[in-house]
Amino acid sequence: MEITPGPLLRTIDTPADLKKLSREQLYQVSDELRQYIIDVVSVHGGHFAASLGVVELTVALHYTYNTPYDQLVWDVGHQAYGHKILTGRKDNFATNRKYHGLSGFPNRGESEYDSFGVGHSSTSISAALGMAMAAKYKGETERKSVAIIGDGAMTAGLAFEGMNHAGVADTDMLIILNDNGISIDPNVGALKEYLTDITTSKTYNKLKDDIWKALGKLPGSQFSREMASKIEHSIKGFVSRSSNLFESLNLRYFGPIDGHNITKLVDTLNDLRQIPGPKLLHIMTVKGKGYALAEKDQTKWHAPGLFDKITGEIYKKRYETPQPPKYQDVFGLTLIELAEQNKNIFGVTPAMPSGSSLKFMMDKMPDRAFDVGICEQHAVTLSAGMATQGMRVFCNIYSSFMQRAYDQVIHDVAIQKLPVVFCLDRAGLVGEDGATHHGAYDIPYMRCIPNMIVSSPMNESELRNLLYTAQLESNDHPFVIRYPRGEGVMPEWKTPMQEIPIGKGRKLKDGQGLAILSLGHPGNFVTTAIRELRTEGLDPAHYDIRFVKPLDEAMLHEVFQKYDKILTVEDGTVVGGMGSAILEFAAAHGYKASVRILGIPDRVVEHGTPKQLMHECGYDAPAIAEAAREMMKGEVAVSQLLG
Repeated sequence: MEITPGPLLRTIDTPADLKKLSREQLYQVSDELRQYIIDVVSVHGGHFAASLGVVELTVALHYTYNTPYDQLVWDVGHQAYGHKILTGRKDNFATNRKYHGLSGFPNRGESEYDSFGVGHSSTSISAALGMAMAAKYKGETERKSVAIIGDGAMTAGLAFEGMNHAGVADTDMLIILNDNGISIDPNVGALKEYLTDITTSKTYNKLKDDIWKALGKLPGSQFSREMASKIEHSIKGFVSRSSNLFESLNLRYFGPIDGHNITKLVDTLNDLRQIPGPKLLHIMTVKGKGYALAEKDQTKWHAPGLFDKITGEIYKKRYETPQPPKYQDVFGLTLIELAEQNKNIFGVTPAMPSGSSLKFMMDKMPDRAFDVGICEQHAVTLSAGMATQGMRVFCNIYSSFMQRAYDQVIHDVAIQKLPVVFCLDRAGLVGEDGATHHGAYDIPYMRCIPNMIVSSPMNESELRNLLYTAQLESNDHPFVIRYPRGEGVMPEWKTPMQEIPIGKGRKLKDGQGLAILSLGHPGNFVTTAIRELRTEGLDPAHYDIRFVKPLDEAMLHEVFQKYDKILTVEDGTVVGGMGSAILEFAAAHGYKASVRILGIPDRVVEHGTPKQLMHECGYDAPAIAEAAREMMKGEVAVSQLLG
């Protein structure tokens, strides 16, 4: 299906083309840009509502600023589709998030207009400040730095750290706060209430508008601006009790203004270019703007997949037989079962109640399950505080986001031996979100921490058993359970839960010549590979490690004493992961077996479907079978001779 942009958008390949248009034509460009995003995403998939909400802002920024010399830093990057389309990537935008296509996020290696690579939230202010400080040092007085950050991302500590420094750094930078009341799920916390107080103060907003209109009639624009600033500062303190937060950090505050009024945006941005120092512009937008269904249900339409743009039907695969559930849903529903039996169980997630399926518990037990906003560090230490009082907290964080709270895991949980249960969703390769979201590193960064238990289930039943085991009073250590994005393998998944001895693996089958050791979901790929190998006369053994810390040493002694060829398979980095742990064990005990490690290679893996990426990385079922064949060449010859 060929998708063509509108007549004006068709003429724009770079921001220089955009600047040739009149201000009146910017309305049409915005409409065409919004429609083009709808057309492409409905057919090819991707993040959706966030980019629709900042169409006018995107057009105004590239119309006003001299990009790429002026540097725009898009926080998170969900909202950067319009930016990509206006900066030379319109014709191949349909490859967005596809294997070997455009990244779903700004990427420095993709375009000079992408000034900073993003994916995790709340980095924009610090990055833009660094750019502004460098520009000042180099004497680039005309160069501007702009951070575009959503209100959800403002809850993270890094955003406040950046603002705190920006207020005293004496640099010319602008922070644009895109206030739409939602990140992926609805925003939570005091900052949300604070922004609401500003934006709903009718007295303040009316006074401010009246003063600007009156001063605009006075001669001398500089006089008017200075007077307006002084008077506006006074009425903020007089009318709104909470409107001084940003200015208390020495950031000049402007707004709130309508983020969909492009004429107002262009005028405001032009004015702010002339005002030196650190500034914050507060704009009000609607996530999903221009597509009624997305405006109505913003969480559902954050990244809906493929859909009919006319009817709004989101296409779902239809199956004739029951299908396995998503691992996240097994977690969410099992946690409710456990919490109904154990009154001390709590759930915590940083801004991912839908993505982690903690929403089930939040709906049923709102006093025991909490979304703390985009605050991973706080989520971990909050969980630690609860654990000191006898609570058994399941802290659910995506594997790649847990990296943001590593010090808290060590300092606040592990050193104190607090039994916090870390449920690391999206472990392994996540697919189209790419390099910033792959859960590649949690096995090494967790297994090196003293007092930590690190586990991974091969299927839904194992996940239930590990969740059950982690909440038992007999477990007095922090406990990691890592599991992948997407579906498991058991349509009938609601099995009776039972305790698993800590550090106990399991032998799934005996074999000859080669032992394959797997951790977590890739064990299912091993099962498939062995099924194929057996048709060729090869019969490797299969062991499910289950715990990468502590290791099942009795089982490993059995493996090394019986097999001299060992293949390890995991969905994490091969550097320091499960395979490395097996080699460490072998070295410690003087075993000389030949060991080969399959997993995520020591390089940045970009985006694609999980199936494509697992094949590229060489640990899907065909790759496992091929590695086994190579290691068992002697056995192949013997089997052929006997045959």
